[in-house]
Amino acid sequence: MSNDAATAEAAGTDEATPVPEPIPHGLGASLPPADARAKTEGTFPYAADLWAEGLLWAAVLRSPHPHARIVSIDTTHAREMPGVRAVVTHEDVPGAPLHGRGGRADRPVFASEAVRHHGEPIAAVAADHPDTARMAAAAVIVEYEVLDPVTDPEQAFEAEPLHPDGNLIRHIPLRHGDPDATGEVVVEGLYRIGRQDPAPIGAEAGLAVPRPDGGVELYLASTDPHADRDTAASCYGLSPDQVKIVVTGVPGATADREDQGFQLPLGLLALKTGCPVKLTATREESFLGHVHRHPTLLRYRHHADAEGRVVKVEAQILLDAGAYADTSSDALAAAVAFACGPYVVPNAFIEGWAVRTNNPPSGHVRGEGAMQVCAAYEAQMDKVAKKLGLDPAEVRLRNVLATGDVLPTGQTVTCPAPVAELLQAVRDFPLPALPKDTPEDEWLLPGGPEGAGEPAAVRRGVGYGIGMVHMLGAEGADEVSTATVKVQDGVATVLCAAVETGQGFTTLARQIVQDTLGVDEVQVAPVDTDQPPAGAGCRGRHTWVSGGAVERAAKMVRTQLLQPLAHQFGMSTELLQIADGKITSYDGVLSTTVAEALEGKELWATAQCRPHPTEPLDEAGQGDAFVGMAFCAIRAVVDVDIEIGSVRVVELAVAQDVGRVLNPAQLTARIEAGVTQGVGIALTENLRTPRGLIRHPDLTGYALPTALDAPDIRIVKLVEERDVVAPFGAKAVSAAPVVASPAAVASAVRAATGRPVNRLPIRPQAAVVTA
Repeated sequence: MSNDAATAEAAGTDEATPVPEPIPHGLGASLPPADARAKTEGTFPYAADLWAEGLLWAAVLRSPHPHARIVSIDTTHAREMPGVRAVVTHEDVPGAPLHGRGGRADRPVFASEAVRHHGEPIAAVAADHPDTARMAAAAVIVEYEVLDPVTDPEQAFEAEPLHPDGNLIRHIPLRHGDPDATGEVVVEGLYRIGRQDPAPIGAEAGLAVPRPDGGVELYLASTDPHADRDTAASCYGLSPDQVKIVVTGVPGATADREDQGFQLPLGLLALKTGCPVKLTATREESFLGHVHRHPTLLRYRHHADAEGRVVKVEAQILLDAGAYADTSSDALAAAVAFACGPYVVPNAFIEGWAVRTNNPPSGHVRGEGAMQVCAAYEAQMDKVAKKLGLDPAEVRLRNVLATGDVLPTGQTVTCPAPVAELLQAVRDFPLPALPKDTPEDEWLLPGGPEGAGEPAAVRRGVGYGIGMVHMLGAEGADEVSTATVKVQDGVATVLCAAVETGQGFTTLARQIVQDTLGVDEVQVAPVDTDQPPAGAGCRGRHTWVSGGAVERAAKMVRTQLLQPLAHQFGMSTELLQIADGKITSYDGVLSTTVAEALEGKELWATAQCRPHPTEPLDEAGQGDAFVGMAFCAIRAVVDVDIEIGSVRVVELAVAQDVGRVLNPAQLTARIEAGVTQGVGIALTENLRTPRGLIRHPDLTGYALPTALDAPDIRIVKLVEERDVVAPFGAKAVSAAPVVASPAAVASAVRAATGRPVNRLPIRPQAAVVTA
């Protein structure tokens, strides 16, 4: 008899009273996201759901050409259409005509003299119906002088300037060690990484509402509202306090969630018409408008001794930035700095370039720069192992970084770097069982159910990928966040402009306050630019910087709460502790509840968190450019049909350096999502742009991995070695598996086929083995 049944029988009832599940509480608990239910039930208000009285609809005219000179723009027919309220072009931009991310303003709000990529905005229309707006946009007559596009980044060095700033965005020459050093074995490789789209699930949308003071409010799914506000104000010719951004309906982000090309026309139209204006992008417009992962060309030469230890790495890295700079400088810094991977390399000579082309713009996508070079340096490690007849995992173990080692940039790794422990964990994890060669198990074939493959043609391969990423901004970026914690009537409220993009900040903020103050009910206020800035939601910065600000503010409130009690009993606040909703002293003399101590009080505090400063890379690629680093090791097991080249990822075993687990369920979900995104990079995702034109800008032509494509993901080890300079000791967890998993899959396909596999995504012909 169960305990519940026995209790029911003793009480004289027929069935047991269900015992409520304990509510997760504080750091280390799997506290569910506050918006989880709304998103799963379909009631979450996304930006596309926005509405306002007197609403007008916007549409944007985009260039059909990747490169052309604009001879004339005629908006007469569009303006005369019934229902059209405004048409704006570059002539209607009252302020700064250029904008951009990454501190570089080189991108026009609307093209004026030339278009530099397919889909560049030329004009925008506001009308009383979305169909009218689209027809009016199509009625804008643009006369083009079509020019030959520059789509090969190698040609950009010799081509005519595509932009007044020239074609070269940045060049980083890294010099470390002895240029004459050589090894007993030398391996070389040429690698190409394709263009990945962030493919946001929710439609990119926004609403602009004019204000009586001549300003405007923008309701957007922004991930960096203060930067977007400042850009908008500059373009509108307004002061920043005349522009307010309210963050609404962010469905999740693996990159810059909203392209400013969507945002800026909205405010112009609202200011011109005096009416609210809404824009909801189609999937095609989304592909044309926002940034993508940098396509990259990489040339590598590794020198190693007879034991497989790397002596020298030489590399050339060329990033295709597309038409505008965006965050390409940051991506190049990460690519060059991590070009040798998480390995000890005494001599390194790396040349890195980011150049403009007439391809679609590239920008921030999770793991930018680091992901591309990981695929190349891991392929090189496989080649070293093959040439020496050694186990690929063993070669890696002989070279891995540890805390105290020096990067090729000259920066000492001061954070925990348990790379050997991670690699050993995935290497030693039991391999999955081999599929049976029977009809009922045909679904195990790489071709899937009803696939064309034959069991006799299937080969299994095992490969490895070790990735490293930097956390927060780099090269002198001022990373700072501000948070306020208020407590009134037993309810705590957190005010912080850190946007919840799926990384779990709002959940973390609740957990921090619960832990610090012993308050169960914690609310996180909506984000807008009336709050102090918190920065962009990428590279784990909100866990570190914004979480640190929330913790400091909560501790200040804790002191305010405990000070009167400590004074009453003649002791310091350090001798009091808060746990399980109770305040107790070290000697047991004081014992009261948090609720009693808070009764009738309103407490609040504001605090900032700013990590230690970094510095730009110098002319030799040297400098302490990064606040901290995180590492991940992945072992991939794949089945390859060597006759047709189809690949099935059977299993990915993951070991990751996480610092400290703050929310187990959330951390697991983030790792699994990152790994799955990496599988897409490895096998399916490639936004094709022949002659600069985006081909098939939809989710039919762009193959995202689905649930059926996701492999078994085994998280075999989480190393909790706390980073002492980080709040809570935690590290970013999302980007590292994105960086490592494509390299691991390629390594496994290499092992299965014996082919070089030097391009991502892996094309079927690269996995075919001919007799």
